[in-house]
Amino acid sequence: MLIRINIEKCTGCGTCVNVCPFGAIELRSFKAVITESCTLCGACVESCPESAIIDERQREEIRQEDFKGVWIFAEQSQGRIASVAYELLGIGRKLADELQTELSAVLFGESPETEELIRWGADKVYYVDAPQYAFLDDELYAKTLVKLINQHKPAILLAGATAIGRSFIPRVAARLRVGLTADCTGLEIDKETGNLLQIRPAFGGNIMATIVSPTSRPQIATVRPRVMKRGEYNPDKKGEIIKIEPLEPTGKIKVLERVEDTSFCKVNLQDAKVIVSGGRGIGGPEGFKMLWELASLLGGTVGASRAAVDEGWIPYAHQVGQTGKTVCPKLYIACGISGAVQHLVGMQSSDIIVAINKDANAPIFNVATYGIVGDVKEIVPLMIKKLKEGVSE
Repeated sequence: MLIRINIEKCTGCGTCVNVCPFGAIELRSFKAVITESCTLCGACVESCPESAIIDERQREEIRQEDFKGVWIFAEQSQGRIASVAYELLGIGRKLADELQTELSAVLFGESPETEELIRWGADKVYYVDAPQYAFLDDELYAKTLVKLINQHKPAILLAGATAIGRSFIPRVAARLRVGLTADCTGLEIDKETGNLLQIRPAFGGNIMATIVSPTSRPQIATVRPRVMKRGEYNPDKKGEIIKIEPLEPTGKIKVLERVEDTSFCKVNLQDAKVIVSGGRGIGGPEGFKMLWELASLLGGTVGASRAAVDEGWIPYAHQVGQTGKTVCPKLYIACGISGAVQHLVGMQSSDIIVAINKDANAPIFNVATYGIVGDVKEIVPLMIKKLKEGVSE
């Protein structure tokens, strides 16, 4: 145990029991005892009024030259690799090329798409396909990834800011005692230092902060889905698939059944090729009827700004932006949306953006590919009419 209790100093005050976020400390015979549930977070060390809890871990001086390579965590579900993994390979390839180093992917759980990770840019894939990795087990995933990192020492680790990434990547950072920048929307390499510049919204999305971890390795960041572009697909690319030894499950979690949630919108916003979004400028819930009609003609679905959702005009499942979904469709039509930075963060990576707004100075026009200044209630019906005429012809 790397954190121990000096029994002679312990007075059994119970302060550490109350402070431990994992319930890993118990009082036995009026003395504190650390159980197997300890995650080595260290919260108890500073809380002890008698300095009876000792952290025996001595942090070695990091030699940055020992850490090389860019890693991405490729999450999978039911054997299918998540699309965010390929987005991470796109930005990972760019970062690795700038650093003149290798790009590797880490995949837990059986998947027939392992070779695809190489064709989308990875040089190596660290792969474990044991049954216990089929579903997320925070402790097992974290323990396995930490072991790999300690063995191979990557300089950068990227994961998706998804339910899976947000669940276990912080555990990895805590065990390695390094920083973690969550929910990044941009990643770059500092040309002078070679450090990773981790860019994310801050203060409610009103500013974009650039975060650097100059003294710790690996540099860990989770990346918001749909903000990075996939790289180039090369069907002839060769790489190395490295099978890794599975670890035994912790026994703390057991998946009994997987149930798909079908309560949300008909088309997943994050997978949609065309999105027609409405904001406060459409005037009310009835305005979304014409947006649904337009989206249907274009083979897409409907999104919304936070303002429209807050008004109760459309369910939260349709919200695009910092506090909603991040999307990257081929076509994004913004109807009556002014373009607050919180909304732009969620859609500005779209291939083509068409903005319709009465205010010629609306911020949405700064990111739009095409801008139409006018009343959305007049322009959208005209678009619907033209599309129907085209269909009839």
